Amino acid sequence: MLPSTLALSLFFHLLATVVWIGGLVVTVILVYPAVARTLKDNPGLYRLLSRLRTRFAPLSYLSLTTLIVTGLFQMTADPAYEGFMSFNNTWSQVMLVKHLAIIGMVIVGGVLQWLVVPELERTSLLVERGKGDAATWERLRRREIRLTWASVSLGIAVLGLSAWAGAL
Repeated sequence: MLPSTLALSLFFHLLATVVWIGGLVVTVILVYPAVARTLKDNPGLYRLLSRLRTRFAPLSYLSLTTLIVTGLFQMTADPAYEGFMSFNNTWSQVMLVKHLAIIGMVIVGGVLQWLVVPELERTSLLVERGKGDAATWERLRRREIRLTWASVSLGIAVLGLSAWAGAL
């Protein structure tokens, strides 16, 4: 493989990682707590959080797609790669655990996107209009935060496993 092709693949892989995992970390550590504190008991809180979710979702999908394509390309180009479902060396075993963590992130993201967020959006609209239950909204927000933290934790594990595999 040409070094320029590998370099381009690595660039897009790193960029997608920064967008996906970096976006999750910034959202959980900085954005959500600051917004919740600043707009507590303000109906605008629901709209703002909804807009943030809506803006981040396409970026996360694009990042995931980019990571899959560039990651498979890089993995097959690695000298330690011995073939599909072959785990005869430490590098392959680390990559297996890394891919399991990525699958975990995808599952958590799917639960968030298709189960928790739609219910949260519905409840937000009702609460904004004075017809919903704020306690239900709070329960759903806590679930969203827990799942987002799970995704962040898995993302950090993926970064650590990437570093480990790169050092082998």
